[in-house]
Amino acid sequence: MFIQSQILPRVRVVQGDITKLAVDAIVNAANESLLGGGGVDGAIHRAAGPELLAECRTLDGCRTGRAKVTKGYRLPAKFVLHTVGPVYADGRSGEPDLLRSCYRECLKLAAERSVESIAFPCISTGVYGYPKAAACAVAVDAVLEWLAGNDSPKTVTFCCFESGDAQLYRERLSQV
Repeated sequence: MFIQSQILPRVRVVQGDITKLAVDAIVNAANESLLGGGGVDGAIHRAAGPELLAECRTLDGCRTGRAKVTKGYRLPAKFVLHTVGPVYADGRSGEPDLLRSCYRECLKLAAERSVESIAFPCISTGVYGYPKAAACAVAVDAVLEWLAGNDSPKTVTFCCFESGDAQLYRERLSQV
C-alpha cells in the first residue's frame, strides 16, 4: 500500500525522444569512453551539441555500473547523467548488480544536485544485448527502492523510444 500511495505517483512512463523531455536531468546510456556512440548515446550527443563532447573529454571515461554528470548544453535538461550499463553475457555474470548500480548511481548524483525530475532510457537493452523484460525489472525495482528511502528526485520518468518497451514498464509498474 505504501508503494502505491507514496511512490508510484512519482514514477511515469512515456514513449518518445528523451532529448526532447523537459526534465532537470536525462540519463545517457553511454559507453565507457563517454565520447558518443549509437542509439540514445548518439542522439543525446547530437542534440546537446559539441560542447557536451568537449566536456566528456575531460571526464576520463566511466566504468560499468558507475555514472558521471555533465551540463545539458542545448538540451532542455540542465544535466546529463552518463552511465555505462553492462554488456549482457548470461545474466549470471554480475549483470543485474551492475545494471542496478547504474540506476542508483544516477539517482545519487541527481539527489546531490537537487534534481527534481529525471528521465531514464532503457539502459543496456540495445547493442549491449540485455533482455528487455529483465532490464525493465531491474530498472523499476532499483528506482522504487531508491524512491522509498529518498525524497529526491520528486519524479522519475522511464522514457522508452519503442512502444513495446513502454508497455513493459507500464506492466511492471502495475504489478507492484
